[in-house]
Amino acid sequence: MSASLYAKIAGCIYGGAIGDAMGSPTEGLTPAKIRERFGTVKSFVEPATDAWKEPGNMRPLQKGNGHISDDTLMVESLLRVYETLERHLDAYDIANHLVEEIADKKVFIPELRQEAPIISRLFYPEQYLFLRHRLANVYPREAGQGNMVNCGAAMYMSPVGIMNAGDPEQAYREAIDIAGAHQTSYGREAAGVMAAVIAEALSNDATVDSVIDVARLFAKDGTKLALEAVLEAASRYSRWEDAIDGLRTAMEPYDTVKDYADRKKPGKGNANLPSRMHSIEELPIALAMLVIARGETMETIYGGVHYGRDADSIASMGGAIAGALNGVESLPVELRRQLDEVNQRSYEQIAQRAYHTQQRIWQQDRSRFERRIARLE
Repeated sequence: MSASLYAKIAGCIYGGAIGDAMGSPTEGLTPAKIRERFGTVKSFVEPATDAWKEPGNMRPLQKGNGHISDDTLMVESLLRVYETLERHLDAYDIANHLVEEIADKKVFIPELRQEAPIISRLFYPEQYLFLRHRLANVYPREAGQGNMVNCGAAMYMSPVGIMNAGDPEQAYREAIDIAGAHQTSYGREAAGVMAAVIAEALSNDATVDSVIDVARLFAKDGTKLALEAVLEAASRYSRWEDAIDGLRTAMEPYDTVKDYADRKKPGKGNANLPSRMHSIEELPIALAMLVIARGETMETIYGGVHYGRDADSIASMGGAIAGALNGVESLPVELRRQLDEVNQRSYEQIAQRAYHTQQRIWQQDRSRFERRIARLE
């Protein structure tokens, strides 16, 4: 029996947050360094002793202990916009409402151990939302142009898939419009594909194969090339432990961030530029881990955590997709409890609000189509 839609939505939200929290301490590390420092990570690790600071943050971040990062903070923010407006969104809603969520309101930010505006935790490409919409007053559908191309939009597109559950095509189109307010080029494209695969995974009859088919259907340009390359590589492995080097080799030609550890040092200005031949790394790798794990939620997350590089985003995307496919019961109860406790919010309540918002939007969609049919009969 398939999981109920609510259970799938809760699985998507919990899965994304757990993947984010588990992958955050391994972000930026090589697989060898992860093994040396942590061994095998299958729970929330203790806070790292060498806390580090992202540009723009108020103070060093406490990574570990189950703390979510900016990925999940942005998912929560977009969910609140949907909850407030109770309708489908466009780029203008990002300019008018999401920017308000990240810049004008305070939430508890676990890595900072205090309440603060979310923008104080965001990396520069995500702070670009504030710059372009609040300060520069740019046309919302073009505001993403000029930004560093990265996974910053794709990492929080699961709410678009939730609000378009069962309709990957509409999810893709809505995400492409929304992401234009933040990203461009292959960063925007990945956001559309991420929303589409979440919408598919939430369907009652979804399978790993149907999720991958949707990704292949909508991916364009370098995103499609990278996806095909890593999926071909994934077909050779049955365990994520054996696959990491092979997946990285397959992804490397399409990735502009060749040396992730040095990505912020001088001389790296040619990385993250618009291109029709390149792709972000995070989404193709997350989908490859889903295939290797045969859809199992925690194994998909573990694969992303141990891949290193942008591990929190990879594990978060993989966890959201697999959690949507399998439902919330595919995630250990103790991890869910710890996640809620250390981050001082209830993801069950967040999921309940998301479900009720999705149902209201779905009713609007159904009424609109019924009116359209009536006018044509």
